[in-house]
Amino acid sequence: MSEEKVVVLNFWPSMFGARVIMALEEKEIKFEYKEEDVFGDKTDLLLQSNPVHKKIPVLIHNGKPVCESNIILEYIDEVWNNDKTLRLLPSDPYEKAKCRFWADLIDKKVFDAGRRTWTKKGKEQEEAKREFIETLKVLETELEEKVYFGGNETVSMVDLVLISYYPWFHTWETIGGFSLEDHTPKLMDWVRRCLARPAISKSLPDRLKILGRVSQIIKLHEFFYGY
Repeated sequence: MSEEKVVVLNFWPSMFGARVIMALEEKEIKFEYKEEDVFGDKTDLLLQSNPVHKKIPVLIHNGKPVCESNIILEYIDEVWNNDKTLRLLPSDPYEKAKCRFWADLIDKKVFDAGRRTWTKKGKEQEEAKREFIETLKVLETELEEKVYFGGNETVSMVDLVLISYYPWFHTWETIGGFSLEDHTPKLMDWVRRCLARPAISKSLPDRLKILGRVSQIIKLHEFFYGY
């Protein structure tokens, strides 16, 4: 597999692209990274690789594109599944279904509530903060006393999906005016354990850079629309 051609199309702040890169790094798969400007002119390679949604991330494996981040994670786990690489999903059908459930919940609940902490104001923003924190508390309960969501030994698909949002936590906390350390301390301990893994820490975007980008967007919106 080491001689195979693997390319990742991504946009640097994307939590969806970050999880794909982390999966490849955790499995020690060599790949070529190609940055896409999703708000500018999309490359022909992206348009050809994902003609339906025209979105990142895209994994191109020996010329064959695979789209949608969690589908890509499962693809990576199935293709590179020898004894030397970790498994992102368990082999047991029930446990695998549980992984998919939590990954889906994270992308629905965390993404939506987190986005609204900086795109809304007043009561709508407060509601978004409440939903975001409540969702993380549910996840904290699911984690229990385990080291990772995947168990005490290694990370799973659920770990990679959730930690991919971590660089955005700082933006949502700063703009929303709250602290996850106060509300979900055990989950933040889990964050630190994940960041201690080189494959994860080196694959995540800079949280301060994300905050700077979002702050610019907010200022432009206020300039043109006055709020």
